[in-house]
Amino acid sequence: MKKYEVMYIINASVEEEKRAGLIETFSKIITDGSGKIEKTDEWGLRDFAYRIDDMTKGYYVVTTFEADNDCVKEFDRLMRINPNVVRFMIIRLEEDQEKK
Repeated sequence: MKKYEVMYIINASVEEEKRAGLIETFSKIITDGSGKIEKTDEWGLRDFAYRIDDMTKGYYVVTTFEADNDCVKEFDRLMRINPNVVRFMIIRLEEDQEKK
């Protein structure tokens, strides 16, 4: 399994309870796909540098995890079709970053 980091932005209009449920659901996608969550960091509500679909704010979340390629593909697919996710980016962490 390889290490990845995903940063995603949830629509600011989503209520706190539903937002917590979304974060838990996204983590469950990884763990159900035999992945392992290392850390989930909620950055909170932040202003965008520019408007995205008439929105000026979003709730930022960063998750570091280990998973295989199939799990990452499924996670990517489900993030794309979720209407509450404004933007997301998945990156693979390099070997030298993992040792720090």
